[in-house]
Amino acid sequence: MSRPVTLFTGQWADLPLETLAQKAADWGYDGLELACWGDHFDVQRALKEADYCDKKRALLKKYGLEVYSISTHLVGQAVCDRIDERHKNILPAHVWGDGNPTGVQSRAAEEMKDTARAARRLGVSVVNGFTGSSIWHLLYAFPPVPKHMIDAGYTDLAERWNPILDVFDQEGVKFALEVHPAEIAFDIASAERTIAALNGRKAFGFNYDPSHFGYQGVDYVGFIHKFADRIFHVHMKDVWWSAEATEVGVFGGHTDFGDVRRHWDFRSLGRGNIDFEEIIRALNRAGYDGPLSVEWEDIGMDREHGAEEACEFVRSVDFRPSNVAFDAAFSDSK
Repeated sequence: MSRPVTLFTGQWADLPLETLAQKAADWGYDGLELACWGDHFDVQRALKEADYCDKKRALLKKYGLEVYSISTHLVGQAVCDRIDERHKNILPAHVWGDGNPTGVQSRAAEEMKDTARAARRLGVSVVNGFTGSSIWHLLYAFPPVPKHMIDAGYTDLAERWNPILDVFDQEGVKFALEVHPAEIAFDIASAERTIAALNGRKAFGFNYDPSHFGYQGVDYVGFIHKFADRIFHVHMKDVWWSAEATEVGVFGGHTDFGDVRRHWDFRSLGRGNIDFEEIIRALNRAGYDGPLSVEWEDIGMDREHGAEEACEFVRSVDFRPSNVAFDAAFSDSK
C-alpha cells in the first residue's frame, strides 16, 4: 500500500470545507491537511466545543477522507516576526487584537500552544507551520551584519518557542516547520542552526517542501538525508526556475507570481524542475511513512485541473522500498 495522498487546504480556504472535501474525494485524494483558517479548522472552537472535532472527522469520513495533520502557518509566522500591518490580513482577529507588536507576538504564541491541544483533540500528531523570524531582514549582509545580531535572532527563537514546544511535548504532538524564505530556517545551514538553538528538541522537526529549496540552489534531496529523523510531514510541490539569465533574479524583483520576467515560479506537480523520483527514494531511505500532501500552487493553471492532475502525479511517482535485494536469488543460501 502506498503512502496516503492528501491535499493541503490552505490555498482553498475560500471554499467551505464540505465543498472542498467532496471535490478532493472526486479527484482521488485519501485525505486533507486542514488549514487553521477559513472554516476548515478553528483552534478555539476545537477546544471549546465538545463535539467540534468529531464533526470534522465525520464530515471527512462522509467523503472517504482522513486527516493526518493540521497546519497553522499564519499564526506561527507572528511568533518571531517583526510585526507590521501585513500581519493583520493573515491573523485571526483575537490574535491581532489592537495590533501592538508585543501583544500580537504573545497572543500568537498562546494560540500555538492551543493548536497543540486542539491537534490532540482531533487525533493528529503533527502540526505544520511557520516560526517567523526576527532576522529575515538581515538576509543580505549589507550594511555588514555583526555576528551578535544573527545570534540574537536564534536566541529569540529559543525564548519564544521553547515554552510552545513544552506544550507540544505535554500533548504528544510534534511541530513541523516548513523550511521557507522569511522563516528562521530557509536552507540547510539555517535549519541546522535552528535545531541547535532549540537544543535538538524532539518535538521540533520539519515539514519538507522541495519547492522552496530548488530555485535557491539548495540541495533538496540532501536535506532529507541530513534531517531524516526530523521529517515529520511532506509537502509535494513543484517549482520551475530558468536555466538562462532573466530580468528578475532569485529575490523576485518585487514582481508578482506569473510575471514572465521572473527567474522562478511555482508550478503544478510534474511541470517544474524538481526531481520527485529522487525525493521518493530519499524518503524511503529515511523511513518516512506519512502522507504526501499536495500543496497546489500554479498561477498559470486552473486550480481544479491542477489539483486533480497533482493527485494522479503523486500516485505515479510514489513507491515503496524493496524488502529484498534484487540479486537475492543468486546469493549463497548457506
